[in-house]
Amino acid sequence: MLLVHAAAFQALRRELVASLGPEHARRLLMRAGYASGERDALLARQVRPGASLFDAFAVGPQLHMLEGAVRVQPKVFELDEAASHFHGIFQWDHSWEAEVHQRAWGPQGAPVCWMLLGYASGYTSAFFRRPALFKEVQCTACGHPHCLIEGRFEHEWPDGEQLARDYDPDSMLVRLGELQSQADALRTQLQPADDQGPLLGRSRAFNDTVELLRKAAPTQVTVLLTGETGVGKERFARALHAMGPRADKPFVAVNCAALPADLIESELFGAEKAPTPAPPPRAWAAERAHGGTLLLDELGELPLPAQAKLLRVLQQGEVERLGGTQPRKVDVRVIAATNVDLEKAVEEGRFRRDLLYRLNVYPIRIPALRERADDIELLAMHLLQRYAALHGKRLAGFTDLAMTAMRQHAWPGNVRELENLVERGVILAPNDDLVDAAMLSPPPPRPRRTP
Repeated sequence: MLLVHAAAFQALRRELVASLGPEHARRLLMRAGYASGERDALLARQVRPGASLFDAFAVGPQLHMLEGAVRVQPKVFELDEAASHFHGIFQWDHSWEAEVHQRAWGPQGAPVCWMLLGYASGYTSAFFRRPALFKEVQCTACGHPHCLIEGRFEHEWPDGEQLARDYDPDSMLVRLGELQSQADALRTQLQPADDQGPLLGRSRAFNDTVELLRKAAPTQVTVLLTGETGVGKERFARALHAMGPRADKPFVAVNCAALPADLIESELFGAEKAPTPAPPPRAWAAERAHGGTLLLDELGELPLPAQAKLLRVLQQGEVERLGGTQPRKVDVRVIAATNVDLEKAVEEGRFRRDLLYRLNVYPIRIPALRERADDIELLAMHLLQRYAALHGKRLAGFTDLAMTAMRQHAWPGNVRELENLVERGVILAPNDDLVDAAMLSPPPPRPRRTP
C-alpha cells in the first residue's frame, strides 16, 4: 500500500486534464481505479473464505474506507448468480475525488469520481469473475448531498457495451503503448540472446557482465566464465555465441563433470579405436563444433591428460585423437565455465598452470542472484509466465509479500533455485489468483518426537 497526500493526487489530476484533456484523463483514471479494484478483489476472497457472500464482498468497500478514499454505505445488494443477475446501489460520502476536483475547477455538471468508479467496477468484476459496471448517478461535485453509484453485470445494462468502452485503451495511449513496445523490442535486440530468448536483467551487475560479453563477441578470444552454481553460465555462453560471427555454426556444450574420466578425452577429441566401454556412436565434440563454439562446462573437473590436449587446441588449433599419432586441425572457439577456484586447483596440482594462463585472457564472472536484486522481479515474472503456460494455469502475478520474500532471500541456488520455487508456486496457486510467499517454499520439516 502506498499512501499519497490528496494534494499530490490533485496535482496529478490537474496535470492529466491539462495534458490529455478531460475525457482522456477521465478514462485513464477510471482504468487506474479498475486495476486497483481487481487487486483488492483477489485479497477479499482470501480474507473471509467462510463468510456469507455479502460479508465477503464487503471487504472491498471496507478496504476503500480504510484507504481513506470514501465512506461507503450499501443501499441495495441483489445477487442471483444462477440467473446472472446483480444489482448494487452504494452511497458515498467524503469522496476525495469530488473534493479535489471541485476545489480545482469549481462545481461540475457531470460526476467526477472517476477513479473511485473504476475501483467499484474492477472490484466487482474480479470478485464475481464476470464483467460488472457501475455508473455514478449522483455526485457532490454536482451539488448533491451524497455521491451515489449503481452497478449491474455488463449484459444487464442497456448501454453496457458503451460503458465498457470507458475501460478500453484510448487511441492516443494505445499509440504510446505501441511506441513503448517498439522501444522495448529495439532494446531486446540489443540484449544478448540465444535460442531461449534474450538474457533478462537491468541491475548494474548484470549490465556490466553483458558489456563484457558484447566486447568479446566479435573476437575469437577464449572466454572463461566463472560464478557460483546456478547463475546461468551456459545461458551466458550461448548468448556470447549468438552475438558473434559463428552464430550460424554449431554450439556444442560438454559437461566435463558428467563424463567418466576414461571417456572424457575420446568424447572431446575422438579416438582411433573405440574405448571400452564405448560411448554411443556419434561425432566427437570438437568435430560437432567445427566452425562454431565448444563450451566446456565444469572445466575444473577435466583430467590432467585432457587438459594438455585442450591447451594444444587453444595454442595451435589442432588436436591428436586418443591412440592416434597425427594431429588434426580443428576450428572451434572455446568457452570454458567453472565454479571451481582454478588458482586453488593449480596449487593442489589438479589443474595445469599454463592452461589457466591461456584461459584467463578474458575472464567474465557471472554475478550471483543476490548481487542482482533489481533483476529478481523481472526474472520472477518471466518465469511465472513460462511455467503458467507450461502447466496450463492463469495467474495474476505475485502478492506483495511473495515479492518482498524473494527480494530478501539469499538465493544460495541462484537463478536455478528461483526457477524451482516459481514453478512450485505456479503449481500451488489457484487459477486467476496471485502466487503467495507460502507457495514458493516447502514448509520446514516437523521435528521428530522423542519417545
